[in-house]
Amino acid sequence: CAHPRLPFSSHRSPRAQKRRFLRGNGLPHPPLPREPLSSGDWGNGQHPILLPKAHPTPTSLPIAEIGVGTTGFGIFFILFGILLYFDSVLLAFGNLLFLTGLLFIIGLRKTFSFFFQRHKLKGTSFFLGGVVIVLLRWPLLGMFLETYGFFSLFKGFFPVVFGFLGNASNIPYLSALFRRLQGTRSMV
Repeated sequence: CAHPRLPFSSHRSPRAQKRRFLRGNGLPHPPLPREPLSSGDWGNGQHPILLPKAHPTPTSLPIAEIGVGTTGFGIFFILFGILLYFDSVLLAFGNLLFLTGLLFIIGLRKTFSFFFQRHKLKGTSFFLGGVVIVLLRWPLLGMFLETYGFFSLFKGFFPVVFGFLGNASNIPYLSALFRRLQGTRSMV
């Protein structure tokens, strides 16, 4: 019984496998390098079990994880600044951390394309104008403008959030309220 030859069979050296790949054999990528399963697999004269190394995924970048933390700290400082009677320094620091974290999470190009879409320019101007006014130490007016801009920017996202909360909560009155809020299309 003749078996078909695999493109990367074990009888070829790694150098020959790489040459064959570079020549263009139609495979999407070279074989994954192999590593031992654990150091305990060498005991008792046995050879280790070899597993392919994992390639890093683009979503597991450490910069995105830093962005999540930065955004979380920004939200914390904004809420803490509101609790301390609109402390302008905490609000300004929270705004800067929130926007920096957003840039880290979704990237510079996607952030600009989100904020500067034609139908979102009104919300963007109110939100970023509120950030500037908070930085100029008028926190109450700046937070009102930011809040209006936030609701204008994210009004399409609220039905999704309310639908998730309605399905996730098992409290009868709250789930009914969230399902009713999910049906509304505009928050502003």
